[in-house]
Amino acid sequence: MSSTPALTDQQISDAYIYLLSRLLVLRQQQLDFKEGFEWNRLVHRKPGEVAWPNPNLDVAYSEAWVAVDETSCALVSVPEISGRYYTVQFLNGWGETVANLNERVFPRHPHGLFAVCLKGSQVEVPPGAQRVDVPVKRMRVLSRVELGANWDEAVALQQQFEIRSTGRPATPAPPKTLMFEMDALPGVEAFDSAGLALDSEADINPGMDGLQAAVRAIASAAAQPGERKRIDEVIRTKAFADLGKAMPKLGHGTVRDGWALPSTSGVYGEDWLVRTLINYGGIWANTPEEVIYYKAFTDTAGKPLSGDHAYTMHFAKERLPAQHATHFWSVIAVDSVQRRVLPNAQKRYLLNKESDLQYGADGSLTLYFADAQPEGAPHGNWLPTPRGLSYSLTFRFYRPRGEVAARTFFPPPLALR
Repeated sequence: MSSTPALTDQQISDAYIYLLSRLLVLRQQQLDFKEGFEWNRLVHRKPGEVAWPNPNLDVAYSEAWVAVDETSCALVSVPEISGRYYTVQFLNGWGETVANLNERVFPRHPHGLFAVCLKGSQVEVPPGAQRVDVPVKRMRVLSRVELGANWDEAVALQQQFEIRSTGRPATPAPPKTLMFEMDALPGVEAFDSAGLALDSEADINPGMDGLQAAVRAIASAAAQPGERKRIDEVIRTKAFADLGKAMPKLGHGTVRDGWALPSTSGVYGEDWLVRTLINYGGIWANTPEEVIYYKAFTDTAGKPLSGDHAYTMHFAKERLPAQHATHFWSVIAVDSVQRRVLPNAQKRYLLNKESDLQYGADGSLTLYFADAQPEGAPHGNWLPTPRGLSYSLTFRFYRPRGEVAARTFFPPPLALR
């Protein structure tokens, strides 16, 4: 007898949303290896490339999948960097950040050689290397170097980041879980991959046993035609609706003036909902100590952002964005479905401190979002948002400080022009 009838629609919805977080990471892993990734080898991305969701156009970044085990560590070489943001972020198979290598975390060893090792392993590390223990054997890595005004210098530093293994760790092929498009999330078929998804990567967060048991029970019941139909209906009605309802607030986040501040990012504890939402809307988020993200989906009237309208954001002199970031800030627009940058003739996809901004006579700053450059708007203050596209904005503050670090600041509202 199936155990699914004992589960409510809400339990099925919760189990689906919980599982989706893992499936999103596995989807990206399969895409990465299809592209040509190899274990323990950094892929240096060309700055300015936009051919993937939520590109980070503030940095020169590199990516890898890294494996360690009881007999091997990953050796990471980090160049000496001064006055420019950098980090090497390690995430597990659920999108949880398990380590950052930078001067904030390791002020006494900000550069040089790091040995990233499985916690409890007895591997001998090279003399002078900083050992960093991690709780998992396989990880996604993103290294980031602030581009700033001198891209050539940033790229030269980017190329000096290296990863190699001390031994021969097991490097299995990515689990062949369900593949899907971001604008066509799976229904009950998501549970066909559930066992493989859960068995291939433990969830290191506490309190997940009940959800994992529900996922497995639903996966078992989905083999029965009648129950399979019911599960699919619940997913496509309730689970999809629950996702849509949670997205504008990023789960348990706070919304003010149209901007959502998630309750956390990068490390999620028991908040599996925000983990899934962030993996869905912008995978590989880092921790709040490194960067704080705000998302905007609507204008001051509560209407979805659209390239059919023009908007302004006005910062008073006392609340300029640069005051809230130790290193840099930026705001980027991506479409509401594929999370890709908005195509435009200017090939301008974000605004930041390098955007030739012009300030008002009173020291204030106004940013513009419109299909065509608004009359009276400085060119450097304008982000093109083509007609016919709905989109969202992401505001990033790297190494936040002041009111942003205290989580009391929110960007100004987007006013219709």
